[in-house]
Amino acid sequence: MKYGTPYVLRLLLLSFVFCLSSNSIFSQSAEESSNAVFQDWRFKYGEKGFEFRSGDNNYLLQVQSRLQFRFATPSDNDPYTFNDLNDNSNNVFKVNRSRLKVGGHAYKPWLKYYWEYDLGQSNLLDYRIMIERWDWLNIKVGQWKLEFSRERRISSGAQQTVDRSILNRAFTVDRQQGIELYGRLRTKGSLDFNYWVGVFTGNGRGARENDDKSLMYFGRLQWNMFGENIGFKSSDLSIHQKPAAIIALAGVTNRSPYTRFSSSGGGFLEEFEEQNPGQYRIHQANLETALVYKGFSWQSEFHWKNIDDRVNSQQTKLNGFYFQAGYLAHQSLHWWPQPLEIAARYAKFTPNTLQDYYLDELTLAFNWFFKGHRNKLTMEISEFDLETADVGIKDEFRFRIQWDISI
Repeated sequence: MKYGTPYVLRLLLLSFVFCLSSNSIFSQSAEESSNAVFQDWRFKYGEKGFEFRSGDNNYLLQVQSRLQFRFATPSDNDPYTFNDLNDNSNNVFKVNRSRLKVGGHAYKPWLKYYWEYDLGQSNLLDYRIMIERWDWLNIKVGQWKLEFSRERRISSGAQQTVDRSILNRAFTVDRQQGIELYGRLRTKGSLDFNYWVGVFTGNGRGARENDDKSLMYFGRLQWNMFGENIGFKSSDLSIHQKPAAIIALAGVTNRSPYTRFSSSGGGFLEEFEEQNPGQYRIHQANLETALVYKGFSWQSEFHWKNIDDRVNSQQTKLNGFYFQAGYLAHQSLHWWPQPLEIAARYAKFTPNTLQDYYLDELTLAFNWFFKGHRNKLTMEISEFDLETADVGIKDEFRFRIQWDISI
């Protein structure tokens, strides 16, 4: 689904007019002049960009843009085959992401909306309405990134490394269209849980119709071990003085022509180029952990995926995992610069458990926070090892540096 720049400008204008006109219709008496609608509105620049807020706080419009400038050598792609290792030899400088984000609430503070547009690819990525009146029960409808994977759910602008691990391509559920129930269930003891349950079309971002009668079903249960939901974040920029940690289990089942998803929509993994309606029944699960404490952060994911090819009567099992940690070392080293974070990640991907085929990634990264994740410089070096039984082992190093800024 692609949209030109005039379409984006119209969306932005309509969002602003929507807030203003709604406030005028529902909050102003008939005797007031049309200019009175502007008298109670406040304008400021906040954490989510430029904000327009009504005096009664029933209406809020937030507008933010984000740019991501990247240099990579010998290339910017993750290698998945030996041909990738042989062919990746082109240095590249690019504007990797350019986003426009609009969000806020209307009528009531608990009736929220959000949409995000990719200016570089001319794609409408997110558009959703959220009813968040109670902690224990909320409703979301529209299109967004499912909460299946922590790594994918964290914004590309809030990663500890330049980008996500080698697991993301094969295991992300990415953006889907549907409806979801979610909330937080708490007691005075150690029982503190977040949950997400949703039903989706299952054909990825921008899908206008379903290929068969099957839908995607998704669920996630998260235990907040010490009574704090740390959210989908990576670095411990707030410097937690008490430990906060989560353990989560998520699962997805879907039937469609696709074996993978991305911000471009439905796609295919290697050896699954054939795409027929309802051809692939996919079951997948993710076990996830995360911890933050005194500048230290940790996260991990263990993925399992089964692809049942209903046309060719074949089943393929994939698995993979990663461990990632970061530390703001000024917490223990007095000479360490306060804005500097060091992070490391190890990931392993097995595209078919019946074959001797393994891909490993080892990444070391440094973040310099000018203004948290909203304005930061990231430098990383990665090593990729690809091993097969017939060819052997081949490795490659990659260097990348990136400036990410939100305005």
